[in-house]
Amino acid sequence: MSTGRKSEASDGHPSVVLTLSGHTAVIEPDRFTPGSFQLVVDGTPQSHVNLDHPDELFFEYIQRIGHVIDLLGDPHEPITAVHLGAGALTLPRYVEATRPGSRQQVVEIESDLIDLVREVLPWDKRAQLRVRHGDAREVLGKLPAGLHGAVDLVVVDIFSGARTPKHVTSREFFALTAPLLSARGVLAVNVADGPGLAFARGQAATLSAVFEHVIGFAETQVLKGRRFGNIVFVAAHTPIDLNWIPRLLANGPHPAKVIEGAELKAFMAGSLVATDETSTQSPLPGRTVFQIGH
Repeated sequence: MSTGRKSEASDGHPSVVLTLSGHTAVIEPDRFTPGSFQLVVDGTPQSHVNLDHPDELFFEYIQRIGHVIDLLGDPHEPITAVHLGAGALTLPRYVEATRPGSRQQVVEIESDLIDLVREVLPWDKRAQLRVRHGDAREVLGKLPAGLHGAVDLVVVDIFSGARTPKHVTSREFFALTAPLLSARGVLAVNVADGPGLAFARGQAATLSAVFEHVIGFAETQVLKGRRFGNIVFVAAHTPIDLNWIPRLLANGPHPAKVIEGAELKAFMAGSLVATDETSTQSPLPGRTVFQIGH
């Protein structure tokens, strides 16, 4: 049972102080898109949901993960998905809208957040969607045995405030996701980093220590380390279809770049694999990265 303090923010928007982290989560309407809302946690935008059109994705990196989802199997074919980190359930809603009948598990540690989203931004009751409460790493070890080798998509998009906790960035953590993947299954990881990309390079090396096949893609300037942003890494046990690459590039947002093979090896050259002993949380974005206008 959640015990977070539900209230209205100073501007009247529904909000809750999250019990575990102490962060304040607020749901705000999108002033420019009717029927759309944004989840903001301690000033950091974490999710955007279009209730009328859940198949429309707003954030750049979420759109990129959406393109990966589109390329799994046949169009509109139901998939089995596990989402680590819930936010406002943007991607689970997208999967249900584009691949109805999919079986989905969502893991979120902040029960208060799920309660707020369920109340203010309810999802389709017809969806085969189960929310599991708890730490993503702990819940991974308790998922039903029937999911092992049966999951087509695992999404790792875990944040506490504006940063990813270090215990979900290590080789040991990613090794817990590996047994879930089906023969065609992929792991999609959202990595936020800034100039120099030391954290992202380390995450690429860490994923490559667990999975034989890894690619990364993002906006060009982010991959060049010129500004803070998000890189999506996709990992798999079997070769990732190279036909995906031109489609990922063509689908945008633009400009986009994919790194794989020798280029990915060069990207992560010299970076150490993160272990439970050496892992770090993702870097804190600069104050100007997330600006919310009112």
